[in-house]
Amino acid sequence: MKINKQSNIYTIIYIVVLVVVVGCALALTSLALRDRQQANVMADTMGQILKAVHVTPEADVTSQFNSLIVKQPVVNAAGEIVSEEGAASVNVAEQSKKPASERLLPVYVCQLPDGEVKYIVSCYGAGLWGPIWGYVAFDADGSTIYGAYFNHQGETPGLGAEIEKPAFASQFDGKSVVAPDGAFVPVDVVKAGQKPVDARRDYVDAVSGGTITSKGVASMLDNCLAPYAAYLQNINKQTK
Repeated sequence: MKINKQSNIYTIIYIVVLVVVVGCALALTSLALRDRQQANVMADTMGQILKAVHVTPEADVTSQFNSLIVKQPVVNAAGEIVSEEGAASVNVAEQSKKPASERLLPVYVCQLPDGEVKYIVSCYGAGLWGPIWGYVAFDADGSTIYGAYFNHQGETPGLGAEIEKPAFASQFDGKSVVAPDGAFVPVDVVKAGQKPVDARRDYVDAVSGGTITSKGVASMLDNCLAPYAAYLQNINKQTK
């Protein structure tokens, strides 16, 4: 039986077949590229972690990362090592929503070409338009920030998106998270020309015009760095 090509039935059948064919093609393409996509995401993450220790990612970032990152332990808020490896498998976004005592905390131990050892920890929070995240590297004293890197999903270009720029992140270099009285106090982010309410805190200038995103960074550091306090204190003791 022939179907009239001008009829509604023919149009419906044609659309259904077209949707099925295109859907199958897209699904197969997605499956074929999944491994490559995951590899690209992992390579990008590795590059971000290396930027926290002022290392420029190379073309073969995986080999570079594996040569510099000598350990990837997972710790808890008590400063105990839960797993000797597995930091990359920790979902920091999910962990950041849990009470500090229940979190799994990834650590990337980096040994630079000059032999210096740095400890890189992960952060995750909320900006104005979406999630923000970052990596903060500490010196072996467990209190001095060696470097930092921040990124975002959809902050406003020229405003909140500036947290990704070195001009913002470089302010954290040399800042301390331990107050003179020994308390653990994450670095604050305040409006240029102002000082934090807690005078014990080190601080950096917020992004001009990116007030909400800057406050998001400050909240992220408070929420995500504090659980690492015991681990960082242990590092300090081991160094001494």
